[in-house]
Amino acid sequence: MILERAVHPTWQSNTYLVASAPGADALFVDAGSGVEQLLARADQLSVSVTHVFITHRHEDHVEEVQGIRARFPHVRVLCHPDERKHVPQATGDVRAGAAVSIGELTVEVVETPGHTRGAICVLVDGHLFTGDTLFRRSVGGVVSPGHTSLDDLRRSIMDLLWRAAAETVILPGHGEATTVAEEREENPFVRVWRGLDPEGEEECLALGRPARLLVWAPDYYGGHKAWVRWPDGSEDILAGSKVDSPPGG
Repeated sequence: MILERAVHPTWQSNTYLVASAPGADALFVDAGSGVEQLLARADQLSVSVTHVFITHRHEDHVEEVQGIRARFPHVRVLCHPDERKHVPQATGDVRAGAAVSIGELTVEVVETPGHTRGAICVLVDGHLFTGDTLFRRSVGGVVSPGHTSLDDLRRSIMDLLWRAAAETVILPGHGEATTVAEEREENPFVRVWRGLDPEGEEECLALGRPARLLVWAPDYYGGHKAWVRWPDGSEDILAGSKVDSPPGG
């Protein structure tokens, strides 16, 4: 399988070009940046891009869709129906269980609400593209535009990790690749959700409000991701930069 990646210079979001072989039909997963270089690579490989799968609505994953459509006018740009009105470049939608044949590849769609209501992941030949749902040793936040709840995100991630084979390669929307097996055992959030590690008990200020810091973990951008519980018992996962008194701070 051909797998090429471009990284956004500012947001560090990943765009992927995937095909079964040179000369075959191909797909993009997201289109946040680097589309021009991936289209040049598509030309070198003589592949024809027929589909773009948008994992979720945020700008750092969709801003260069038009570049793909300019080069391949008949490309299908697909996202979840709940994202469609926020992705004006989309030409259609997909739901859980959809299986799309592209050349010799089959793309399977998994719905993973949490980071946004209509977030999806796509599975292609043992490679799971997780968007902003799951990162290497981290997880997506639930305070961005269009989010649902931490309970949704947790269910989405745990279902992914126990549905997929351990050797499945995870290709996130930001950061480096990992595997299902690694995230089952090494992801700090998953370890607490599995009962392998205890929740933290440190008090902190998050978004200027008192909270309890349950997990403080490195994130893809060199910073941290925080799981907090508010005094009313509700919980959020947010960027560490939103925590005013982090551990050691």
